[in-house]
Amino acid sequence: MPWYKDVIHHKEELIAIRRHLHLHPELSFQEANTAEYIANYLTTLSIPVTRNVGGNGLYGVIKGKLPGPSILLRADFDALPIQDEKEVPYKSQVPGVMHACGHDGHTAMLLITAKILTSHIEEIKGTVILCFQHGEEVLPGGAKSMIDAGILNGVDYVFGTHTSSNLNSNAVSFITGPSYGFADAFTIDVKGLGGHGAAPHTTHDAVVAASFLITQLQTVVSRGVDPIETGVLTIGEFKSGNAFNVIAETAHLSGTLRTYDKDIKAQMVNNIKDIISGIEKSFNVHIELNYTDGYPALINSENETLWLKDLSERIEDIESVEEGIPTLGGEDFAYFLQERPGCYFNTGVRNEGLKASFPHHHPRFDMDENGLLNGVRIFVQLVEHMNELK
Repeated sequence: MPWYKDVIHHKEELIAIRRHLHLHPELSFQEANTAEYIANYLTTLSIPVTRNVGGNGLYGVIKGKLPGPSILLRADFDALPIQDEKEVPYKSQVPGVMHACGHDGHTAMLLITAKILTSHIEEIKGTVILCFQHGEEVLPGGAKSMIDAGILNGVDYVFGTHTSSNLNSNAVSFITGPSYGFADAFTIDVKGLGGHGAAPHTTHDAVVAASFLITQLQTVVSRGVDPIETGVLTIGEFKSGNAFNVIAETAHLSGTLRTYDKDIKAQMVNNIKDIISGIEKSFNVHIELNYTDGYPALINSENETLWLKDLSERIEDIESVEEGIPTLGGEDFAYFLQERPGCYFNTGVRNEGLKASFPHHHPRFDMDENGLLNGVRIFVQLVEHMNELK
């Protein structure tokens, strides 16, 4: 009998773990109690655990009795600074903090996967690294520090999943190639010369300069990026002035740049700098750009993605295996995929009847926990057949 059939026997525990984590969320880089909970669970399964990997990260190792590749399965476990507005028994008990992105579900899936795999250790062909990653939500992220600490030493392939509130809970989806984009951030500070609103000729108006700058920045994509390619530049913040009759001396902007291609990213950044230089000369102001590189683009390797999709289609309990739609959101699993081939797939958790249809990062985000069973099924199916990877 396929190993994934074992999953249904652990449904209640899977849900209980997810709800425990939902009740007790911890912010990025502050996840000490969550890491301890995970470590204790793995220890009860007699899985050796290595803690404090690159921070609060940790991993367990399951060595099969038969030769084969080494794969890493990853789950993240940090929460967000959002007040939980759901009225459910498992509502967050931490004011202003909640699991609004499904990381509690990610961790629950991997813990139950570990439990199932321990009952098949005699049949496992290779080694499974159970990676529990801290700090995904906040730059610089936890993935890179765990990699720097050596978690990928000896690893051949990497796999992970993200719950999706856009995908029904009877479905999973796969994307070959670019899946998540570069997620960079920037601030722009404009320094002019303030003065009286009745005497603009004696000033260098930061508001006017910043306004023209925002308008010009719209051409970075519309006139600077091939229409066949993908790029986004968004200004999300504009702050200036504090009185109706005072011409502001300073203005502050912040925004984000997104694309899948590093060359397009470099081109967009250069265009931003050129536009800033022109605005400085035109309005006699000084402009300072502070640019922060976010997570790199997440690119699934073709061979491993198609292989895992095919394996998923063999799981009769999953009703729909779909082609996913790329997003320009950021995801630091990209760092793992820069180092090793693998796949990051989507596990559907949407169910409007259960009010599980709010987007990620929403204060009423929730999930149909039945969808988590499919994520476990795929992880288990993957391990049962991982000797097929070539």
